[in-house]
Amino acid sequence: MSNATKDADLCWGQRSVWLRYHQLPPFARHDTHLVIEIELSDGVSIAGLRATLNYLVRRHEALRTTYHFDVAGDPRQRVHPPGSLPLSTASADRDGTEAPADVIERLSTADFDLAQEWPMRACVVTAGGRPQRLVLVLNHMAFDAWTIDRLGRDLAALSAGIATGRPAVLEPIRHQPLDLARYESSVGAAAAKDGALAYWRDEIAQMPADTFGPRRIADDDPVARSAALTSPSMLDTSRRIATRHQTWPSLMHLTTYAMVMAAYTGGDRVAHLTYTGNRESNPYNDVMTCLSTPLLMQVDCTGDPSFTEVLRRTAERFEHGQRNAYVPFDELVELVSRESVRRGQVLRTGSELNFLSVPAQAANVRHTALRWNPTPTAWAAYGSDTYLRLHELQDAVVVELRAHSTVLDADAMERFLRGYEAVLLAHDDPSVDLRISDVARMIGFAAPTAGRPPVGDEPAPTAPDDRRAAGDDERVLAAVVAEVNGLDRVSMADSYTIAGGRVLRIPRVLAELREHGWEGVTVYQIAGGQPLSAIAGMLTRTAVSVA
Repeated sequence: MSNATKDADLCWGQRSVWLRYHQLPPFARHDTHLVIEIELSDGVSIAGLRATLNYLVRRHEALRTTYHFDVAGDPRQRVHPPGSLPLSTASADRDGTEAPADVIERLSTADFDLAQEWPMRACVVTAGGRPQRLVLVLNHMAFDAWTIDRLGRDLAALSAGIATGRPAVLEPIRHQPLDLARYESSVGAAAAKDGALAYWRDEIAQMPADTFGPRRIADDDPVARSAALTSPSMLDTSRRIATRHQTWPSLMHLTTYAMVMAAYTGGDRVAHLTYTGNRESNPYNDVMTCLSTPLLMQVDCTGDPSFTEVLRRTAERFEHGQRNAYVPFDELVELVSRESVRRGQVLRTGSELNFLSVPAQAANVRHTALRWNPTPTAWAAYGSDTYLRLHELQDAVVVELRAHSTVLDADAMERFLRGYEAVLLAHDDPSVDLRISDVARMIGFAAPTAGRPPVGDEPAPTAPDDRRAAGDDERVLAAVVAEVNGLDRVSMADSYTIAGGRVLRIPRVLAELREHGWEGVTVYQIAGGQPLSAIAGMLTRTAVSVA
């Protein structure tokens, strides 16, 4: 095992997390963290647990990787020599020390310093001096659902070995993240990527500019809300319907989502981002890193189609999308940005859907229950319109909806969730095949206000001229964009991407602006397709320049 530091470009699956992390302000970055708890076997000591974690750090290079934009060009991941992982302890005993809940809250909510901190924090909770459970706080850059499962299997095997005094047998490590990064830099991977991006270019050309356009309102003081509906009935029903249609339960949910959203918005197309694992898309599918990326889904809802027809259209789009999903997310964002400029209107992709199967967890409820959650402050800081997360548990389906008041008020959110359940359950009867208009009547959505002017961003320029920077804000933005992207000159009439800027480098642009004493814009505002002159107008000068 080499003790040398080595680095490579970010893997494609890490890039959406990289952008999301830098889109969020520091106080909200814990929204990207993954927290897991593991019950420990009797006989596991703190010393043994520490040795186990340090062994895993040696075994998996991802656990000793940092992420940097302090180099010319694109950001890099840097693998460090093996070392000791800090292990915090928290006692459940009333001994005057910090309570476990407080320790875990602190570790879970503090943002990771990507350039300095390894992507895993560990805390062992003890009772009577004996370790009871291990809490891990994980940086999403290095982890997805598959990776968490792999780490859990390793931990279980090693802990059992310590408890029994027998050697643990672990799955072999065939590849590390830098192997994947090298593959993604190859000629073959580039050719496959170019073909997939051509597919997405055509898809984006057909995207609605704003799925929520007919419903979006101007709100000077918007609020974010979160509610969750737990339904035992939906679990078996979705499986029965899927079996009848010879498909997956997840597609039943994608179809139901599309129908309810179309019924609410009144639009002909429903576009959103869903998540796909990408584990079968390359020869390095066992790599311990994040491979999951957002997949741009849009469902054609023209002609008031029935559930069966929407299912067919959804399955077709999802199949084509998955076939072309293995691309760098930043380059997908660049395509959306360029299409915004072509249309002269900023395209919104601000709705997300995430389907998670968690068979080890149970809801322990007998009837449908809806609850309102605390305000999702961290999620709201990201800027999405909505986020729908589906948890398929061992005894229920939990549908959690987060939404900004600009697109869904509290009444509409409750109708959406209860209507979602009603639409899915109705199709347990093979004779039922609701149309979108039926869904709208069933749920009771009011019709969108006719003739209301759309609420949107400043339009992107359709015929930009070649304008040099004027004013301090424009001059510093032009200089930073040129420096970070290696450009000779920048026209302020161009958007960031049209000017030649790489979306993956926007976090460095923001850091350089802060160094010069300017702030006030986000990753996706810069990437959105507006002219750089409009972006400069959003900048505010900080009290002191640190340049």
